[in-house]
Amino acid sequence: MSEEFVPLHIAVLTVSDTRTEATDKSGRVLVERLQAAGHVLHEKRICPDDVYELRAIVARWIADDAPDVVITTGGTGLTGRDVTPQAIEVLFDRRIDGFGEMFRMLSYESIGTSTLQSRAIAGVAKATFVFCLPGSSGAVADGWDKLIAAQIDSRTRPCNLQELRPRLMER
Repeated sequence: MSEEFVPLHIAVLTVSDTRTEATDKSGRVLVERLQAAGHVLHEKRICPDDVYELRAIVARWIADDAPDVVITTGGTGLTGRDVTPQAIEVLFDRRIDGFGEMFRMLSYESIGTSTLQSRAIAGVAKATFVFCLPGSSGAVADGWDKLIAAQIDSRTRPCNLQELRPRLMER
């Protein structure tokens, strides 16, 4: 395990039919937090709630090898336009089931039973960690502050996702 911080390259994707760079508060929260933590922004984009466009962007990032982590915000609810989980989950080599479970547990402290409407998920695809968060800035802050930041930090004990990276492509 590393005793020093290892910065990761992180891609951020806001999934929304209505957000623009000027109104994308959740995407901004993620970029600010990841940079404040010492990580590097690989790319930030906004795409509509379209299964195929969303899947194509994330698949390109996974295939690229440059981003170590992809974080999406938005599209994890229950409405007909909320398509992020079904668009992204098919790209996973492995799900990180505990992420969604823990996210909803932590979210319960803030929003109570409304958290059952969240389909936040995470997984690993070609050695890239992918986290899909809800679109609210509060949910993004909770997801980053309480789960993602520590697990992608090489200094987190007793273990972290970062230390698994060299072994993710084992067969």
